[in-house]
Amino acid sequence: MGVFVIKMPDVGEGVAEAELVEWHVKVGDPVKEDMVLAAVMTDKATVEIPSPADGTVAWLGGEIGEQIAVGAPLIRLDVAGDGNVSPDKSAPPENRPEPARKTPEKPAPIAAAPTMAGVEDEDGETSAKPEPPRRALPAHARKEGEKPLAAPSVRLKARERGIDLRFVAGTGPAGRITHEDLDLHAEQGSRPIAPVGKAPDTRVTEFKVVGLRRRIAEKMALSKSRIAHITYVDEIEMDALEQLRASLNAGRRDDRPKLTILPFLMLAMAKALKDQPNINAHFDDEAGVVRQFGGVHCGIAAQTRNGLVVPVVRHAEALDLWGAATEIARLADAAKNGTATREELTGSTITITSLGAMGGIATTPVINHPEVAIVGVNKMQVRPMWDGTQFVPKKMMNLSSSFDHRVIDGWDAAVFVQRVKALLETPASIFIEG
Repeated sequence: MGVFVIKMPDVGEGVAEAELVEWHVKVGDPVKEDMVLAAVMTDKATVEIPSPADGTVAWLGGEIGEQIAVGAPLIRLDVAGDGNVSPDKSAPPENRPEPARKTPEKPAPIAAAPTMAGVEDEDGETSAKPEPPRRALPAHARKEGEKPLAAPSVRLKARERGIDLRFVAGTGPAGRITHEDLDLHAEQGSRPIAPVGKAPDTRVTEFKVVGLRRRIAEKMALSKSRIAHITYVDEIEMDALEQLRASLNAGRRDDRPKLTILPFLMLAMAKALKDQPNINAHFDDEAGVVRQFGGVHCGIAAQTRNGLVVPVVRHAEALDLWGAATEIARLADAAKNGTATREELTGSTITITSLGAMGGIATTPVINHPEVAIVGVNKMQVRPMWDGTQFVPKKMMNLSSSFDHRVIDGWDAAVFVQRVKALLETPASIFIEG
């Protein structure tokens, strides 16, 4: 019997460590060669770590959420044969016993007899004075549906303690709940004073923010802390585009994906950005440098079961409608299946975000740092619109677009959105050169 130590591999991109986001095995599990043992995440992608040998898991070198250095021991297997290390070197660099669980101390019972409390007399000396006996909660019940009376400070204290004031008996005027009532309720664990239907759910569930969810949190915090957002919302009449889209979908070939609004929007943005390259840019705020890009690399924010990812359509300015639709569909499938490569998830110069039918009337999208703009698609709905003589039903959709106000003026943001609006409202103009 030998020992085989698997170390954190070099996952590329010049990273020195990776976050452990998932274990696929536990101590004692038998494993086969090429079986996935764990998943780690870098800033770019999630990488699965396969087993290079058959064996049994003897030790796991980290907990979910930990950063593991490249080359550090990650897993130890007991294997048939010699293994890859000598027995005296196979011990883990540090023991990782499960933390001892502390047994909660039981609160001391409330004494039935009065206790003695120290008080100062007129000479400044301490003397014993009997403390009044603790009172019991009043027996009266609040009427069903009656709101509890309490001062704002009492309500705040109750919220902080997780106490529902409906279950606290009040001894103040008109049954008002005092701080003393609240303290006594907490000490004695009083039962509800009145039936209120279902019992309250007092469960509290905690989970550690790790992996992609942590990356998203860090990215959003970075964007909001560094970027001065300005959001511009405008409505677009979609009847002409919807007629064109329906016509093209009806006559499409079987090898082509069904057209959504996104490829039209992406091509309209690419055309508008020719006149405003300052919006197709990155702002390196540490260096104080704006980098404008000739190619439009459009990120498409996609919701997956693991969280939000942004696959990138490269050189949208060079694609036709069907090419754009095909690439969007391909990348969306790769993102949802977890097969998107690092290259497909990086390098965007501007981003589109859409919540589909749940898109709401307006949103305030967060810019994908270090980009300087993001375009948000809201849901389409039929609204009564005034045509000069009467109200007529029109298919309308709002665009909610955010810009980095440090480098993009409000006027430039408005010009860009108005240009995109004009192209979408006359969709044939999207495909006219010039």
